[in-house]
Amino acid sequence: MNAPRPRPGIPGPYEFPQSTKFTLANGLRVIVAPMNRLPLVSVIAVVDAGASGDVAGHEGLAMLTASALSEGTVDRDGPSLVEALERLGTTIESGADWDEASVQLTVTPSRLEDATALLAEVLTAPRFAEGDVNRLRAERLAELLQQRVEPRGLADERFARVVYAPNSRYAHPSGGTPASVRALTVEQVQDFYAARFSGATTTLIVVGDVTPERVRPIVERYLGTWSRPLQATAEVQATGRARTRDVHVVSKADAPQSELRVGHVGLPRTHHDYFPTVVMNAVLGGLFSSRINLNLRERHAYTYGAHSGFDWRRAAGPFVVGTAVKTEVTDAAVREILLEIDRIREAPVSTDELDLATKYLAGVFPIRYETTGAVASALALSTVYGLPDDYFSTYRDRITAVTRDDVLRVARAHLHPESMQILAVGNADAITEPLAALHLGTPSVTAADEGEDG
Repeated sequence: MNAPRPRPGIPGPYEFPQSTKFTLANGLRVIVAPMNRLPLVSVIAVVDAGASGDVAGHEGLAMLTASALSEGTVDRDGPSLVEALERLGTTIESGADWDEASVQLTVTPSRLEDATALLAEVLTAPRFAEGDVNRLRAERLAELLQQRVEPRGLADERFARVVYAPNSRYAHPSGGTPASVRALTVEQVQDFYAARFSGATTTLIVVGDVTPERVRPIVERYLGTWSRPLQATAEVQATGRARTRDVHVVSKADAPQSELRVGHVGLPRTHHDYFPTVVMNAVLGGLFSSRINLNLRERHAYTYGAHSGFDWRRAAGPFVVGTAVKTEVTDAAVREILLEIDRIREAPVSTDELDLATKYLAGVFPIRYETTGAVASALALSTVYGLPDDYFSTYRDRITAVTRDDVLRVARAHLHPESMQILAVGNADAITEPLAALHLGTPSVTAADEGEDG
């Protein structure tokens, strides 16, 4: 007999660090959040230069450019930059996701000015040596090829292609495809940098044992004159590939089990239903105790774990249920996933389910923001998505204000069984006919090495 699950407690008081904002004459925005718990300062430069801005055929360019930033500057090659950072007791990280590029580091307060000078050098005068860019491109190619060997990576890539229209940037991986990455050049990296990186597209977030009065002159000194003309970028078209429910099988005969993805185009991050949708998803598949995980893992023992989620982006990212199941229960697992999606659209969730979800989400909120780096990352996201100033201070109240009726309303509004794309990577000989017998649509079968450039 299973012991009863512990009930969630009442979340304790918590205040997200207050911040001060100002803008330099060149358009660079600055956010300073004093947080004096430890003698540390985290600095993140967020640039509006994410993968969403890649043009067709150049997928992966934003991520390659951001990665190459930390490989050296005009005045320092890679080893010299690393040595300078080591003298300050820090490292620098750069990268990009769908909506932003970023460069970040953490230092002690006494080294803030020297560290900001180095970060500014990386941002404003990158080296982009051909050897460094070629090495990063080769590393990315190896990662992409490895992902295609693994059922999980293959499923994620193919799922994006069946959910979004072919001309949507979201139909292709944020890091590019083997074909697009292989074709990227140093000149394209330099051109992308010149078109997207400037004070006017950058926000600098400084969190830790500092004050706005100390930060402002430092930022003005090292980034106050950084300015260049920029090219406008088109908005991402997050249109779906199909309006009907389809079943897709990716044949991988050596797969030990079936990797499943079920979903459709979701919502943009700034959608007004964000909070009730987060709670709805927590009940459906966002928590260990969620309906989908309990069904597939504990009731039927089909899997070690299953989850659902909305991938929040500036435009509408995907909603997806993901799991890996034994080959012989692939069809049964799909049926149970769809049953749970139907069930949460049919009637209000129970009071206990709502209570567990809201108290969990409100309870873990402070834990996520215990470090200067985590607070800086949160403020970076608020900048990228233009969230209101009171977003963090009201987050827990807005989560706990979600009602059972709210959950039912958003489940009906934002989950669309009639247009679900169902994708399975596995042994096609074993799973195609059982999937067809579900009468969800005639499965289309493709090879694991089919498409893009194989």
